[in-house]
Amino acid sequence: MTYIAKPKFQHPGLPKNELGYTHRDYEGKISTLCAGCGHDSITASIIEACYELSIEPHRVAKISGIGCSSKTPDYFLGNSHGFNSVHGRMPSVLTGANLANRDLIYLGVSGDGDSASIGFGQFAHSIRRGVNMTYIVENNGVYGLTKGQFSATADRGSKSKKGVMNTDNAIDLVAIALQLGASFVARSFSGDKTQLVPLIAAAIQHKGAAFIDVVSPCVAFNNHAGSTKSFDYVREHNDAVNRLDVITGRDPITVDYAPGSVTVVEQHDGTKLALRKIDADYDPHDRLGAMTFLQKHAAKGQIVTGLLYVDPESEDLHSHLNTVDTPLNQLGEQTLCPGSAALDKINASLR
Repeated sequence: MTYIAKPKFQHPGLPKNELGYTHRDYEGKISTLCAGCGHDSITASIIEACYELSIEPHRVAKISGIGCSSKTPDYFLGNSHGFNSVHGRMPSVLTGANLANRDLIYLGVSGDGDSASIGFGQFAHSIRRGVNMTYIVENNGVYGLTKGQFSATADRGSKSKKGVMNTDNAIDLVAIALQLGASFVARSFSGDKTQLVPLIAAAIQHKGAAFIDVVSPCVAFNNHAGSTKSFDYVREHNDAVNRLDVITGRDPITVDYAPGSVTVVEQHDGTKLALRKIDADYDPHDRLGAMTFLQKHAAKGQIVTGLLYVDPESEDLHSHLNTVDTPLNQLGEQTLCPGSAALDKINASLR
């Protein structure tokens, strides 16, 4: 289905942003993900954020790895630059592209398997280097393309679809990003568009490494009681003598809660997930306080959402390397190759 583009025809009365673009101008191809997948909600939030910011699509570069999450860049910003890299290698490809052309807006889209397992080292180095990017992890706690094995972000004690207990401790990518020095750190829920759209918009506008962990339900393989990341869309066709897994087109679960409150989202199978928004007096400029706050509420089984930390005086990799303002891919041969006399002078200074 990904080869099927959406019809170009659109209603002439669709709202337009400051540049004259409609939402359709920020869309991509037809999604092939499961009906009700949280990743599609994240795609919709990215589209909305870019529309509201009046971003020119050709100024965006979308980089992804491998997995259900890494398929999603095909579903938004169809007129933008895009590169689907290999498993876990999105951060290094994005870093190289960013160094070559600093004028583009970089969106890195990854998953919990892609970033917390095989790409964990790549994730860590891109964050600590302060690459100017918006790094979004679509976190469902399982490997959806390979039938639902636990990923590294699955909580200890949670159960797989087959009832297997996870005995490994979870990697909290938000905590790691804070420790590594990310200058913008947030967590959200794919069903909370009201919260997620502004977070993405703020991250795009941020200079430096902006990281957003989005809890995103897998309706196919994390759709059962005992999963801490489960938003079970259906288990409606059940009988004592057999078990059928039916995925319907029901709308994704959404939540709406006031700042400082805890809302329990009840899943269709009766399991619950507690989501806490940031307190009204929470200080998002305190890195150590954010780490303590996360650990405190994780011990209660709560997932903290919202803007966790932001550094208003942040710098990026280009600032650290003191690169020229002109994108490196636009420098001419004379600038890049100043001649043998200049080379001799440099060599002499190193003797």
